[in-house]
Amino acid sequence: MRYGAPALAEGDRARLWRLMRFTALVEIGAGLLAVAVGMALAPVIAPRLGISGAALDYVVPYSLAILMTVRTTPAGYLQLLRKFKLLGLHHAVMPTCRLIGALFVTALGFGLTGFIVVWLLSSIAESVSLWIMGWWVARTHDPDASLFATISADAPGIRAENPGLFRFMAFANADTTFAELSPRIALLAVGWMLGPAAAGLFSIAQRATVIIAQPAQILAQAAYTEFAHLIASGGRGSSLRKALFGSIGLSMLAALPFVALIAYFSREVVVVLGGEAFAGAAGLTIWLLGGRMIMLPAPQLSSALIALGHAGSSMSANIVSSLVALPLLPLALHHYGLIGSGYFAVFESALALAALLVLCLRMTASGMPRTELQPIE
Repeated sequence: MRYGAPALAEGDRARLWRLMRFTALVEIGAGLLAVAVGMALAPVIAPRLGISGAALDYVVPYSLAILMTVRTTPAGYLQLLRKFKLLGLHHAVMPTCRLIGALFVTALGFGLTGFIVVWLLSSIAESVSLWIMGWWVARTHDPDASLFATISADAPGIRAENPGLFRFMAFANADTTFAELSPRIALLAVGWMLGPAAAGLFSIAQRATVIIAQPAQILAQAAYTEFAHLIASGGRGSSLRKALFGSIGLSMLAALPFVALIAYFSREVVVVLGGEAFAGAAGLTIWLLGGRMIMLPAPQLSSALIALGHAGSSMSANIVSSLVALPLLPLALHHYGLIGSGYFAVFESALALAALLVLCLRMTASGMPRTELQPIE
C-alpha cells in the first residue's frame, strides 16, 4: 500500500507488479522460515506450559498454522483496489471452516485429533483463500499482468523505484510484531508462572474480548487504503487528521454494542465460550475489556503513521510501551495472581495509546510525509 498507491495513481502497472512479486517472495520465504522456527521451538516450550501426552504429538505439525499469516501481499493488493467486500468475505473463511469442521468432528466422534486437524486446515484455508481472491481479481483487473515472472528480472529496479523500501519493510514488520507481541507473551507468562489452568482462564478471557477489537482492525485496513490514496494525491495535515479521527470514531461506535454486551454479561460470555469451569475468568474479562477499549484507536493511528512513511515511529511507540511495560508483568502476576494480568493489560494499553497519539499528532501537524531516505528520529 505505501509504495503501490503512488504507482497505481501514476498508472504504472509494471512497477506495481514488480513490487507485488517481490513482496510475495519475501513474505512466502519469511513464512516458511517462521514455520521451521516454530517446529524447532514448540517441543521445547510446550512441556513447560503443561502440554504433555498425546497433545504434545500435535505441537510440531500444528506449527504449519503459522501459514495463516502469510497473506498480506494479496490483502494489500485487494485494499489497493478497494475490494473491501472480498476482504470482508475473507474474514468469514476461517470461522466458517471451523464451524463446519467442528460439527462434522462432533457428529463422527473424532475427538481431540479431529478438532486439531480442523483448526489447522482452517488456518491454512484462511491464507490460501486470500491468495486465490487476489489472483482472481488480478486476472480480472489486469489480465496482461505477469504474475509469475522471475524476481531476478525485477531486482535491479525495485530499490530504485521504491526508495527506502527495504528499511520500510523492516520497520513495518517490526511494528506489527511488537504490536502483537504483548498478548502472546502475556499468555505464555501466565502459563509459565501460574500453570496451565490459569493460562486457560486467561485465554478464555482474551477470546471473550477480542471481538471488540475486530471492527477497529477491519476499519483500519480500509482506512490505511484511504490514507495512502489521500497522501498520494497530495492530501496533508488537516484533511488527513479529519479522515483519521473519523475512522477512529466509526471504530468506537462499531465496538460499542459488543463492549456493553461483554461488560454486562461477562460471566455468561466466558461460560458459553469455555463452560462452567471457566466462570472464574469473568472478573479478568472486565479488565482485559478495559485494555481493549483503550487500544481501539491504535490500529488507525498506526495506519496513519505508516501511510505517512513513519513506520519507524509507529514501531518505536510499540517498542517503548513493550520495553517499559513487559518487565512489570511478572511482578503483577507474582503480587496479584491472575488478575494482575488484567491490571497489566490496562496499564500497557494506556501507555501504548499515549505514545501513538503523541507521535501521530506530531507527524500530521507538519502536513508533510516523511522522505524514506531521511534517518529515523
